[in-house]
Amino acid sequence: MNLAPEPTAARVALWRALHAEIDAPPHVLDDRIGLQLLAPGDGWRARGDMDPDFTRPFRASIVARARFIEDLVIGQAARGLAQYVILGAGLDSFAQRRADIAPRLTIFEVDQPAPQAWKRERLIEAGFGVPDRLRFVPVDFEAGERWRDTLVQHGFDASQPAVVVSTGVSMYLTREANLAAMREVASLALGSTLAMTFLLPIDMAAPDVRPGLEMAEKGARASGTPFISFFMPDEIRAMALDAGFATAHHVSADELTARYFADRANGLRPPANAEELLIASISADRQTPPAQSSP
Repeated sequence: MNLAPEPTAARVALWRALHAEIDAPPHVLDDRIGLQLLAPGDGWRARGDMDPDFTRPFRASIVARARFIEDLVIGQAARGLAQYVILGAGLDSFAQRRADIAPRLTIFEVDQPAPQAWKRERLIEAGFGVPDRLRFVPVDFEAGERWRDTLVQHGFDASQPAVVVSTGVSMYLTREANLAAMREVASLALGSTLAMTFLLPIDMAAPDVRPGLEMAEKGARASGTPFISFFMPDEIRAMALDAGFATAHHVSADELTARYFADRANGLRPPANAEELLIASISADRQTPPAQSSP
């Protein structure tokens, strides 16, 4: 078993660190935990995929989606929700960074067994440890294992609501697989919420962003994990409602810009019509509230 993080997960973690290191404050997200775990050496910022200008819109998108979801989870925790599920967790660092909130939650990180084993080992080596509130849930998606069944085996209480998050995953799945995953979440307890990202058709992206997206699509195809699914906002909202959610809300790049990037002189902002967010709630009487800004 090759214990190493997925290249995409490592890149996302480094972009988060890059934002904290080179972009002017206030930082949308200050996350250098992944960088610490990866320990890539002093030359990591010289990599082609870390070029400050080329990565500007993409790192803005990465930290914006992470911050929005983090604010959503914090808002739900303040209302008593106690379960947070991260599908394809990669190098997510909420459990390590948010010591003010994480103890109120049981956090379930669902991921492929090998990179998850690597992460567990590095957390221990780096001194973070693995507290009981952080549950690693290894699921071999390629073998068709059902994440919900394994989740319950690791202490998930199916009678209680949860926030379930999936970022950077939908483009690799067929439309049918995405709908099946939505139905899986929609069958959870009332009051549960799904937050997921989706990719709009690449030809809709702005000209300055399109080459980067095309490069990412080409790289994904070459590595055997091609982009399969692209969605328009109305289409993915309709899918969520068809899957059984009572409400479904599209969070656009413009909305994220207004919330987190207003009045920035350097032009940092997530690109429109690229990767955006869907927030869906199961019960009509407990609609998902707007995310509350964290300190």
